[in-house]
Amino acid sequence: MLLEGDLPQGSLCTTDDIAALIEDLQYTFGEGPCVDAHRSGRPVCEPELANPGMPRWPAFAPPAVKGGAGAVFGFPVRVGAARLGALNLYRDQPGRLTDDQHADALVMADVAAKAILTMQADSPPGTIAAELEIDANFQFVVHQAAGMVSVQLDVGIGEAMVRLRARAFRTDRLIAGIAQDVVDRRLCFAADD
Repeated sequence: MLLEGDLPQGSLCTTDDIAALIEDLQYTFGEGPCVDAHRSGRPVCEPELANPGMPRWPAFAPPAVKGGAGAVFGFPVRVGAARLGALNLYRDQPGRLTDDQHADALVMADVAAKAILTMQADSPPGTIAAELEIDANFQFVVHQAAGMVSVQLDVGIGEAMVRLRARAFRTDRLIAGIAQDVVDRRLCFAADD
């Protein structure tokens, strides 16, 4: 998952439907292991997602468990002080990573960071390298919908994103579905939303 500031921007790739759901939920709710790993700069491990020792993701955890995740792990993807995002791993059953698995995840996060920088190096400023866009999900429809909601409500893009996320949470849907409804003009936001 790539993040800018503390906000998810989309994922570069996922390995299966559960991983894609985990990424979509983090993007929708702005919380989860990748978001926390990116913010803190440290690995975030939740070996018992259904029964955590300290609940920390009230919007993310229930649908992630329902979708098949028993444990989730986030590892920061960075080079020096440059924070790029986080590597997300999951287990379909509760349980910790072994020491070797944890060490492998740290190495893979470093490899991902170097690969991202290498691919992006020759791209013009303000653009994403074509190699990074292959199979990526940058949630372009959400960004388009945020612009439309911004105009509908006469608010900034940041507040429009908050409104989209709130609607997704309230209606128990992913933000991409709400956004598609806005773009297709099946949903219009009003000041009292």
